[in-house]
Amino acid sequence: MMKAPLDLDAVRAFVRIAELGSFTRAAEAMQVSQSAISLKLKRLEERLGCRLVDRTPRHVDLTQQGTGFLQHARTLLEAHDLALATVIEPRQRLTIGISDHVAGPELPTVIARINAEAPQLVIEIQIGSSDALLQQFDRRELDVAIVRFDADRDDGTILCRERIGWFAAPGWRHREGLPLPLATMPDPCGMRKLACETLDAAGIAWREVFVGGGVAAVSAAVMARLGIAALSPRMLPPGAVDVGAGLGLPALPRLPIALHSRATTADSRSAIDALSSAFRSAVRG
Repeated sequence: MMKAPLDLDAVRAFVRIAELGSFTRAAEAMQVSQSAISLKLKRLEERLGCRLVDRTPRHVDLTQQGTGFLQHARTLLEAHDLALATVIEPRQRLTIGISDHVAGPELPTVIARINAEAPQLVIEIQIGSSDALLQQFDRRELDVAIVRFDADRDDGTILCRERIGWFAAPGWRHREGLPLPLATMPDPCGMRKLACETLDAAGIAWREVFVGGGVAAVSAAVMARLGIAALSPRMLPPGAVDVGAGLGLPALPRLPIALHSRATTADSRSAIDALSSAFRSAVRG
């Protein structure tokens, strides 16, 4: 007698748990309650006759059977989504703008998450400054913009708040008596404005020693020991050091990351939900 087929929704829940390492984050990504995620996993484990996940108060780990099943689960979901995509015409396009100060090294993972959630969409991603992306969004050139929060606007949704620090290369030392050397992005960068205004308000002399056309360039200048920069820790290579307390610099506020969206279709909303969850996970991580 043929066994009943697997519940694809339960399989998708298992994959989300495995990828995000958290029942809570998996529930956010699938827009269901944590108890619903747990129930889906329980039913899948009962159907397979084995335990897939070991759950502790602090960690979620795959069992040996769960690790073996994961790739097959992904293949099953991909085949299902591709089969549906072949009969959906025309393919919709979702244009997303992400601030250079937000995108970070997690961007490949973010793109993979969007594609896994909505493989039938053509995804277009642009990286730029928050100010420029918001202007494009207002001109309806972007469907979605994920940017640093703009206090002058009330049309965005706060995804999370990210820690910002004063970072330097390991072993870098400030020469006493000289203005603090800063690596920044050019105006109208909001991070540059925040750093300069914070130092000015504290009466700390500074000088601009490097202006980069993107966060990667500023990070490179920091690691080349040209000076310090105000950045999120996830934007810097491993080993960068937060020197704010040691130099007596004023603390920088946690900066909100805001989502602006005018997407209306179910597929686009699913992709945006995956995108939002991915950025929340990156900032928490």
